Amino acid sequence: MIEQLLQYDTALFVYLNGLGSATWDSLWLAITHKYTFAPLYAILLFLLYRQFGLKSLLVFIVVIALMVTFTDQITNVFKRTFMRPRPCGAEDIADKIRFIAVRCGKYGFFSGHSSNTMAAAVFTGLMLKPYYKNLIFILLLWSAIVAYSRIYVGVHYPLDIFCGMTFGAISGFMFYKLGTYAIKRFVKD
Repeated sequence: MIEQLLQYDTALFVYLNGLGSATWDSLWLAITHKYTFAPLYAILLFLLYRQFGLKSLLVFIVVIALMVTFTDQITNVFKRTFMRPRPCGAEDIADKIRFIAVRCGKYGFFSGHSSNTMAAAVFTGLMLKPYYKNLIFILLLWSAIVAYSRIYVGVHYPLDIFCGMTFGAISGFMFYKLGTYAIKRFVKD
């Protein structure tokens, strides 16, 4: 059963990765770059500051740092545990895929980009939902686009992306709960 699932995953990867073209490569490389969205993160921090104040922002920064560290480290634990090679390192499909990323990496299950961006989207989307009710949908779309970029550049299978996004959503919700608790506990009105 697992073997069949992995075969479907590989076939879907080959199809989705094959949709790319040289015309769009630089755009997707920019989307997948880890510093591209630094301005978005700055805007989200500003919105948190604007709605909650400086003391709360400092608490949020600590919670966000913990969240990113958590998702990143758990992702690495999964990669070292499952040791699923990335598609860019799979010799059996090397002639069928477009690999345009800067580097390949060794293991890919599950995607750190997907888990981190989804956690950030869920956390900030839920925190700011009372003030900007549609922001969470924009952030979820942004996270999905970043996740797809990992397939486009050839470094993750769809299952890596799906599991990363699922883990990120759960983590983002957990840290949202932690953040709301910390604000009530440590920030006095």
